[in-house]
Amino acid sequence: MSFAGVFAALCVGYAPAAVDSVTERLTYTIEWRLIHAGNMVVDSGPTSDVLKLESAGMVSALYKVDDTYRVQFDSSFCAASSVMNSNEGSRHRETAINFDRNRNRAFLTEKDLIKNTIVSKTDVQIPNCAHEVITALKQLRRTKVDVGQSVQIPVTDGRKSAAVKVEAQERERVITPAGAFNTVRYEVNLLNGVVYSRSGRVFIWLTDDERRLPVQFRLRMNFPLGTVTLELEKEEHP
Repeated sequence: MSFAGVFAALCVGYAPAAVDSVTERLTYTIEWRLIHAGNMVVDSGPTSDVLKLESAGMVSALYKVDDTYRVQFDSSFCAASSVMNSNEGSRHRETAINFDRNRNRAFLTEKDLIKNTIVSKTDVQIPNCAHEVITALKQLRRTKVDVGQSVQIPVTDGRKSAAVKVEAQERERVITPAGAFNTVRYEVNLLNGVVYSRSGRVFIWLTDDERRLPVQFRLRMNFPLGTVTLELEKEEHP
């Protein structure tokens, strides 16, 4: 599971992918083992988001990552479809999910674009309004959860579906390249077999104001990945 797989779940040369109408662009710098590992850019629009993730520097030399993820959704952030185009190392794959609300099922097809073959096809039962990781984050930004409280958000990756518990743990002052922010730290229980099988913990820091801006993400994973931190570098409203 890649960084983007965690967020979607989870640099130099970024070119914005087409979104219906970009209302917010968030750029994050990625740190891994105290080195700059890459950048992630999220373009958000009224009914679609596009996430672009690229590795950089020494990480690219070891294992180049160039992933683009698009999700379509409705006004309630219920997911309609998603497509991940993943270039990682020597692999080039496309993973598409169709969220069928009439049948309450999500249908996934993963293709090997180098061999032009289907790697896997799965489907899973989902609630009528289900989220993947980006729309789940949008739903969290919309939902007021006080410190010490939690909320459950229905999330699927097309292989597994679960009501994911999100806990508001603590207020913290966070400093990123974009500035200093008063935030609330949330723990998102996506891993350890809930949706994704990999062991670890996922934390998100949202600003403690009406914007609920995600200014920092942290993945604490087991060896060999370790801890990966994404910090907000730039916020734009084109």
